[in-house]
Amino acid sequence: MKKILLLSLIFVAFICKANAQSSVSVFCQEGEKFWLIVNGIKQNETSQTNVQVTGLTLPNYKLKVIFENNSLPAIDKTIFTQDADGKFSNASYEIKKDKKGQYVLRVSSFNEAPVATAQTYSAPLVIVEKPVAQTTQTTTTVISENTQADGGSVSINAVDPFTGQGINMNVSVNAGTLGTTGGVSSSTTTTTTTTTTTSSTSGIPVDTKPDHYIMTGYNGPMGCPWPMSEGDFMSAKNSINSKSFDESKLTMAKQIVGSNCLLCSQVRDIMSLFSFEETKLDFAKFAFNRVYDQGNYYKLNDAFTFESSIEELNKYINGR
Repeated sequence: MKKILLLSLIFVAFICKANAQSSVSVFCQEGEKFWLIVNGIKQNETSQTNVQVTGLTLPNYKLKVIFENNSLPAIDKTIFTQDADGKFSNASYEIKKDKKGQYVLRVSSFNEAPVATAQTYSAPLVIVEKPVAQTTQTTTTVISENTQADGGSVSINAVDPFTGQGINMNVSVNAGTLGTTGGVSSSTTTTTTTTTTTSSTSGIPVDTKPDHYIMTGYNGPMGCPWPMSEGDFMSAKNSINSKSFDESKLTMAKQIVGSNCLLCSQVRDIMSLFSFEETKLDFAKFAFNRVYDQGNYYKLNDAFTFESSIEELNKYINGR
């Protein structure tokens, strides 16, 4: 019994280890766009201010940050994805300037990654009866019959409906079979037309799950497909508000936005947590790339106190 229990514990530990994965998020607080190279593989096709990499299973990786601005030197750094106990982590790294004014990569958060559990998701299916094209086939058969009272023959000429080839048959009969008497002969031609129509339907499962969030009445540009749910957003908002200073709130807000998609209304709610105009403007610039309804960004104007902040935000958006 003890052996069975020990084997069970080892098996569970193995499964947990197999499902464990790390993730790394790299963002630039200054708004500089960059490409992220992980172990020699480019992670983003277009330059971004925030890049997240998931599914990391090795204990360490070599990162390389290449800026869109050619005048900025690249950053090389080896990062570790496990803590001292060998547990996988979710880490965030910030690109910021050091005391010399040069960009460096610094860790901003390092938390234990939850163990992934196997889940099965079944997308909603709708059975659609798809009509199959109808097929109509017409077959014409011509039969020529020549009979005589004292016996004779029947000549049958037909067309094979499948191959289109002619079929000729001669059948000998006697007078008793034909039921005729005397020297009477007759000739009869019979044309038979057969029309066959086939029609069927087949049930075909169609996946109707949309590939992005649908906002009623909104048809503008999208920065990301799936905004945070209300419950997840409220939890994130409370975490940000728990910080005492604007700088700490801004750092956490950027971490959340860096790995999630928001609505403009949610961005405005986060901006209301900041005390200073400069902090609000900084966050509004940073969040633009991670907003679903980018066409509604003008609604953030009321969150600012000064017209100069509105003008600077519009200039930033139009200059991208």
